[in-house]
Amino acid sequence: MLFTDLQIMEPILKALQTEGYTNPTPIQEKAIPIILKKHDLLGCAQTGTGKTAAFAIPIIQLLHNQQTPTKSYRPVKALILTPTRELAIQIGESFAAYGRYTNLRHQVIFGGVPQKAQTDALRAGVDILIATPGRLLDLMNQGFISLQHLNLFVLDEADRMLDMGFVHDVKRVITKLPAKRQTLFFSATMPPEIVKLADTILVNPVKVEVTPVSSTAHTIEQAVYYVQKNDKKPLLLHLLADSSIETALIFTRTKHGADKVAKDLNRAGIGAEAIHGNKSQNARQRALTNFKTRQTRVLVATDIAARGIDVEELTHVINFELPNVPETYVHRIGRTGRAGANGIAWSFCDAEEQLYLRDINKLIAKTIPVIQDHPYPMTPVAHSKAATPITENKANGSFNKSNSRNRNAPKRWSNASKN
Repeated sequence: MLFTDLQIMEPILKALQTEGYTNPTPIQEKAIPIILKKHDLLGCAQTGTGKTAAFAIPIIQLLHNQQTPTKSYRPVKALILTPTRELAIQIGESFAAYGRYTNLRHQVIFGGVPQKAQTDALRAGVDILIATPGRLLDLMNQGFISLQHLNLFVLDEADRMLDMGFVHDVKRVITKLPAKRQTLFFSATMPPEIVKLADTILVNPVKVEVTPVSSTAHTIEQAVYYVQKNDKKPLLLHLLADSSIETALIFTRTKHGADKVAKDLNRAGIGAEAIHGNKSQNARQRALTNFKTRQTRVLVATDIAARGIDVEELTHVINFELPNVPETYVHRIGRTGRAGANGIAWSFCDAEEQLYLRDINKLIAKTIPVIQDHPYPMTPVAHSKAATPITENKANGSFNKSNSRNRNAPKRWSNASKN
């Protein structure tokens, strides 16, 4: 199936073409027609399945069709509630990409930063609001946000809301919503409290369920480096000093991070280009072409910009920053080891990212081995799941498990370690 088969309007199809998307994922194929028919939806799907586009595309179309261009006041018509700042930003980037050829405005709001830029945007008027619960309630209490004109509500990552203790905040937000609205409810799992919450806010919902990608190709050699955040740059330069690494796709979580890594590599004499949502389509295509033809050795990408990248004989994927969503890890490293070829996937893990690594190990049902023998080692803190260290054979890029019987071999990581 193609996106053109889903009754999507031309401005969105043009945006999808710009992004390089032609075929919808299973959840997009199932959910988009349901949402366009204005039904409530109960989606059992994890991030990494294409869920954001599954609700963003039809929301943009529904709101575009409702627009009254002569109206100066722009009340919030759609609210997407999500548990974390990172997810809110990612969702905001998706709405910007898919709605680039419409006149709709969106705004992302979250806590931990000054509110002025957010309140200024709210005063100017927004059609689509992407928010975390705490900052949303705060700005509502201050009178900056009214939801009385809302007609679309998305509760994203409901089970994570529960895990993070946000359910009571979510319930307070729901009391402020108009009774007549379309509600889209997404959760990876359905524990009893989440089922109960869904029952209270959905009206005759259509249920959509998809299985997330959770396995990695056996042709990909995976390893993780424990390293302090400030040592990631020198470690990357150390690894790329090996000329046998012909091509490397490096992932960061943010656009700024991608630009910074590419700049640092070029300063060190390593040809690199960045690709992310702030780059023009021509610039992104040029960078990708240079990488595919090996004019550029390293491509640094964010997750959204990297979707659809298919490079033959890509030897290495390096997670300069671990993704906060474990399914994203599977998608990232799947760029190498394609069509039966071998590939290597290395991940840098600092102290703040160890919980991300734990979630990744859980999702893929195995523990990624640790390379301990490198110039910038970091001892993981006690809550990190134990992993077997391995040493790196720099001559051929292969990995060898440490022999615990050899007293000269590196010691295993220990959950009991406090250092």
